Amino acid sequence: MIYSEKASATAAIAITPEFYPFVIVGAGLGGLTLARILQKHGMAVVIFEADIARDARGQGGSLDMHVESGQLALREAGLENAFRAIARPEGQGLRIVDKAGLVYWQESADPSSTPDNFERPEVDRAKLRDLLLDSLHPGTVRWGHKLTASEIAVSGGHLLHFDNGLRIHAGTLVGADGAWSRVRALLSDVNPHYTGVSFVEIGIPDAEHRHPEIAEMVGLGSFCALSDNKGLMAQRNGDGRIRIYIALRLPEEALAALNLPLDQPEEARNALLALFSDWATHLTNLIRVCDDSFQLRPINMLPVGLTWRSRPDVTVIGDAAHLMSPFAGEGANLAMLDAVELARAVLNADDYAEAISIYEAKMFAYSKPAAEQSDANLDLCISEDGAKQMAALMNEMNQERD
Repeated sequence: MIYSEKASATAAIAITPEFYPFVIVGAGLGGLTLARILQKHGMAVVIFEADIARDARGQGGSLDMHVESGQLALREAGLENAFRAIARPEGQGLRIVDKAGLVYWQESADPSSTPDNFERPEVDRAKLRDLLLDSLHPGTVRWGHKLTASEIAVSGGHLLHFDNGLRIHAGTLVGADGAWSRVRALLSDVNPHYTGVSFVEIGIPDAEHRHPEIAEMVGLGSFCALSDNKGLMAQRNGDGRIRIYIALRLPEEALAALNLPLDQPEEARNALLALFSDWATHLTNLIRVCDDSFQLRPINMLPVGLTWRSRPDVTVIGDAAHLMSPFAGEGANLAMLDAVELARAVLNADDYAEAISIYEAKMFAYSKPAAEQSDANLDLCISEDGAKQMAALMNEMNQERD
């Protein structure tokens, strides 16, 4: 019996909680990938997700899928061909400039000349999530279930309490519930901390037709203007929108003191433009012509190299395990790689305790250098001469590939 309505959930409290042998909390990319791979091998899996529906909120911009992680996961999930149909190889292009518009790095990815270049193709997060959701058995995701508390069950596993009154018994529990994971609290008392950098997310819809000069400046991939411990970072999305992240290096108290009126678009634009008053006009036009959607996103991270003592019936993946800044492009890729490694361990180990221990040992090993790189890249990019430093990093990375 599945309780999906509040009345049924409330009634369930009075009886023995329903038992689920393998529970995932969180229907992000990591949780969905894990469920898909396990179902592909015949395992029963259920996901409890706080959002009330798959389209309850926006899913963010585009992601570059790495061969060794995100694309590996899609192959393991049997979705490689479907992924290639929605991916954008041309999105691999990148231009880096300083506040005057001086170009420090230019890397194009012409789709007509490199149609099969799938080294790190871009894909819209929403399309990738839909691909994974549609690959699951009907009813796998139970929407509108926000985890509020858990307790160790006498018979093993955990009793999970949700905000709609439902209580269930999970045999093995996987937290794919993001930065402020409630499942992680079963393993560690460490919480994310502020990196010192915040984003204000804005956007320009249908830029190709409404603002062709900006569309040309950004190109088909990503564009970064970096100087003065600030940044204007833009990316082309598959729906024609240019998504922009205004990066500001500010202590938390200084961020609050800015008091940006994000619910008053014109005032917000003016306040943000004042922060870039000595930047080239063609760059600040990214702010000047944006639409009325403004979102503040403080960038948080977990301590680099966070570990915990393994437990036999619970673990975490993705941001719940190794939250890091987006400056290495690893977040979604590592979440999907976590799903691969945990699924492989579950399918091959003698029991869940062994599987979790094997997975965590691997995850701790590969996530630490990624977190170190992310932390270093944040300091490098959001700096006084970010454009110069980021271009030097890109040149170094290209030399290593060659």
